[in-house]
Amino acid sequence: MSKDLAFTPAWKLAELIRAKKLSPVEIVDHLLQRIGDLNPKLNAYLTVTEAEAKSVAKASEEAVMKGEELPPLHGIPVSIKDLNFTKGIRTTSGSLVYKDFIPDEDEVAVERLRRAGAIILGKTNTPELGQSGTTENRLGDHCRNPWNVERTTGGSSGGAAAAVAAGLGPLAQGSDGGGSIRIPVGFCGVYGLKPTQGRVPAYVPSDVMPLFAVIGPITRTVRDAALMLDVMAGYDRRDPSSLREKPPRFLDAIKGGLEGLVVAWSPDLGYAKVEPEVRSVAQSAAYIFQSLGCHVEEATPASGEPFSIFSPIALADTYAAHGHLLQKHAEELMPYVKSTLEFGERVRGYEYSRALAALAYFRRNIAEFFERYDLLLTPTNAVPAFPVGQRPREIDGQEVDRLWGAFPFTTAFNLTGQPAASVPCGFSSDGLPVGLQIVGRWGDEATVLRASAAFERARPWAHRTPPLG
Repeated sequence: MSKDLAFTPAWKLAELIRAKKLSPVEIVDHLLQRIGDLNPKLNAYLTVTEAEAKSVAKASEEAVMKGEELPPLHGIPVSIKDLNFTKGIRTTSGSLVYKDFIPDEDEVAVERLRRAGAIILGKTNTPELGQSGTTENRLGDHCRNPWNVERTTGGSSGGAAAAVAAGLGPLAQGSDGGGSIRIPVGFCGVYGLKPTQGRVPAYVPSDVMPLFAVIGPITRTVRDAALMLDVMAGYDRRDPSSLREKPPRFLDAIKGGLEGLVVAWSPDLGYAKVEPEVRSVAQSAAYIFQSLGCHVEEATPASGEPFSIFSPIALADTYAAHGHLLQKHAEELMPYVKSTLEFGERVRGYEYSRALAALAYFRRNIAEFFERYDLLLTPTNAVPAFPVGQRPREIDGQEVDRLWGAFPFTTAFNLTGQPAASVPCGFSSDGLPVGLQIVGRWGDEATVLRASAAFERARPWAHRTPPLG
């Protein structure tokens, strides 16, 4: 079987399935074999649902042969991040505490992907409870970058990004509460979109709703991301924060040009330290938008850094959701989770209240910036993927925060809830991907997708694959 099948986009697979030129069984068998060969090197999947995937693929093939009406993702393999509940499939949340947990219901996005005909290949690796910008936990080895297995994938959707980059499935569901889609796709050289807050229902069977997190697609091509988002988006009453408005058809949104758009390029958002090579690659990519009909100028929102606002809210919310683990399971937790919960427990009510007040001003300042600009471009990450377990303490000769220093660009737009994507825009001198972040106005995924697709046509990336065999 040709290696090319592993890197065939989902939209093309769907066409071939409908034309009876390719069977879902053939696709699933090929990908399962590839996962078996490569996952021991990458640890992208924590659980592989081989028996279920083969069973559903066979049923999908039978539906095609009977001439039944086929849903949009019929026969297309997808992976689900292991933070997200999957009925009848182990969901560990990257934690020893939940290593044997099997939910009895799906989250909304999973439910919709199944209904659209997608075939679940397995659950992708994530840091414990999603609480890290890199993907490591006590369930096994680090998740490793397909471009260089000594380097990190980022997180928390690290396994999802690694799986797509390595050709272990064309579609991956990710989630993003502070950069968790954009950070790993930037490091792994694939495409990812954090939709507007509430665009994809984030209902989970618990009492605590995520304040900044949103579910989105991770794919090799922009068209595949639009296809996947069309399936997942739309109101669901189980998530009171989900948007009631009917979403646009995102596949239609990727068509057309960018003439007349006013685009801001910010190399540092006014506070970030950035490796010079990353800055150069991303800036070169940003100014390609001029050749696409946009007016591009360097400009930065007057919002300041987001972390002093994000941290007390996120820490307290994480403790509200998971603080009970400190009482009975502290010794099973990763150190970064234990410290997160301990810090969250100490957040005072007035600190939380002040952070919410500061959040309102932060959102106002960003909104005013987007009254002048249609899009904002930044590097996705401050550095290329670094060695596993070795977060940079210094960037461009300057000391940086160990927690946020490598990932300074994404969190701001979780605070505002705006849509933001990362497109692959080049490589470092040692062959590691560099990403460009594209941020749109609140509610305007359509323009972010259209800009992403225009850039993809100008600077295609999907033909570049990691040296994994």
